[in-house]
Parts: sequence; C-alpha cells; structure tokens
Amino acid sequence: MNIEAGDDEKGIRLNRYLSDCGLGARRKVEELIASGKVTLEGRPATEPGQKVLPGQTVALEGVVLVPLMKRYFLLNKPRGFVCAVSDKRERTVFDLIDPQYGKMGLFPVGRLDKDSEGLLLLTNDGDLAQRLIHPSRGVLKKYEVRLDRPVSEPEMHSWSEGALVEGKWVKPVFVEKNPKRGPNWIRVTLREGRKRELRVMAEANGFKVIRLVRIAIGRLEIGDLSTGEIREMDRAELLRLTGIGGRP
Repeated sequence: MNIEAGDDEKGIRLNRYLSDCGLGARRKVEELIASGKVTLEGRPATEPGQKVLPGQTVALEGVVLVPLMKRYFLLNKPRGFVCAVSDKRERTVFDLIDPQYGKMGLFPVGRLDKDSEGLLLLTNDGDLAQRLIHPSRGVLKKYEVRLDRPVSEPEMHSWSEGALVEGKWVKPVFVEKNPKRGPNWIRVTLREGRKRELRVMAEANGFKVIRLVRIAIGRLEIGDLSTGEIREMDRAELLRLTGIGGRP
C-alpha cells in the first residue's frame, strides 16, 4: 500500500483506500461510505477520514477490497457514448473497448457529454483523478469547436468575455479562429469544466455547436490517436504533461 500526502505511518484514509481499490474518485467513494455498505474489520465504516491500518480488512457489501495496480489510459472518445462505467439506457465508453479493461476498476476522469468527442483519460487512480479535475489545479483543456456559421471579430470578442454557466459567470482562457479546420471552426481553452460550458457559451452568443472535440488536457495531446482507440501511458509521463504534481 503506497502512503502519499495526507496519509502517515498510522494508516491511510478510508476514502483514499477505496479509491486505490478502483471504486472511483473522491465523490463516488464518499457516497459509498455514506451508504453504510462499507465495513472495516467487520464493522460499518461511515467516516471518509477513518484510518485503515496495515493488515486491516475493508469490504464493500461483504466483498473484501484490495488496492489495484494503478493504470492510466487515453481514449479518443467518439460521439454517441456517455462517460460512465455503466448506464442502463446509453452506451458508455466502456462499450468501445475490450472487456479486459473492465476488470481493472477503470473509470473516466472528468466528463465529455454524449455528443462531444476527443481526449478522455481512464484510470483506477482516484487520488490522481481528483487532482486532475479539481479547479484549484488549473489544468487547461483545449477544444476545437465547429459552429453553424463563421464567427466575426466582434463575436470573437463576445466569446472571450464568457457567459453565465450553472449560475456562475465563466470566461475561457483563450479563444481563436481555426482556419486550418475551416471558417466555422474555433479553438477554445478552458480552465474549468462546467457541464455543457462550451455549448452554453455558443448559445449565449447566437451559435449552435455542430461538433466539439477535446484535443488536449494540459500538454497531454490527442495526437494521432484514432477515434475509438485506447492507449496506455505511464504515471510519470501523465504527471509531467498535465502538471498536477505528485509522485511519479
């Protein structure tokens, strides 16, 4: 069991332990803890900060949990798939890949909505996932957006001023035209990842999004990864390219 920041020689926090077992990022595992389904040494464990000592047994609904080897994969997500481990009504990104990946406890980091495509990280490292998506880390995400019509210079300025998204005024870090893709394409860099942020911005400026592709997370780029293709990468490289810090 690896002990990192926030843990000490007296044990590891329960929420971190569950993440290390591939049960998801912090929010997901804390919901599991609150549900009363998690036990520590046979007793209900309902506090996320409760310490798990070396040799102690943690179980979920009676099934003993063991930390997994951390794995990191890039996926070029196509349209028509939701970013979830499972869904009763929709196809998920895990329907795209070999069932073997489902045995690793992987989950998507962040979200691309069903109609969006591009770079998506899959991992079973809940601690790293939390750091990657938390706004305080300031990890930039770059998108290429095809609109229903060309954007004029005054409209580009309006885009750069931002829009009201989920009750908060948010501004893109950078907006530019993308002539290599065509007259209707722009490139947008965001610091936050609010739900449907770019689509809301487009509507606020009188546009409709025809296509939305995430091309980079930090300096981690989609490169030549084909649509639907998955590729593994190592932790050290992921930390270096996203700039989130932590042990390699």
